[in-house]
Amino acid sequence: MTVSAPDLKAFLLATPFFGGLSDASLDLLISMLVECRFDAGATVVAEGEPGRSMFIVKSGRLAVTKRTNSGHVVPISALEPGDFFGEMTLIEMQNRSATVVAESPTVLYELTAQKLYACYKADIHAYVIVLQNINRELCRRLRRSDDRFAGHQMGEDN
Repeated sequence: MTVSAPDLKAFLLATPFFGGLSDASLDLLISMLVECRFDAGATVVAEGEPGRSMFIVKSGRLAVTKRTNSGHVVPISALEPGDFFGEMTLIEMQNRSATVVAESPTVLYELTAQKLYACYKADIHAYVIVLQNINRELCRRLRRSDDRFAGHQMGEDN
């Protein structure tokens, strides 16, 4: 189902993914989003599977987990409205790095790699801003991961 809600623009502008975009650029990207709904307990993406899209969380709560070499499932993070995930597959074109499961009924907006490429061709400025926003979020996540790792090494488990 293609996205078209009047309050969608305000919601998206408040997310880190769409920050700094002009009205015209935002309208272009909104036209490329597809709304997806998941029931509680549904797996949205599975670690190791091919991925060619990312998702922005409109509503609900999702759990991100990763499997260790020994087969244990480790919680990584929780995702809530305004968060996004799956962007790594758009940048590095590798399989999914984690599993994401809906913990409650969830509404997501999906942006495929093909649509992102169409954005590049139609509005290079918007494309660059989106990539900068993705990179900022990846840097934030890496910094948090570094802090958790350093705390773990010092015996300060959070």
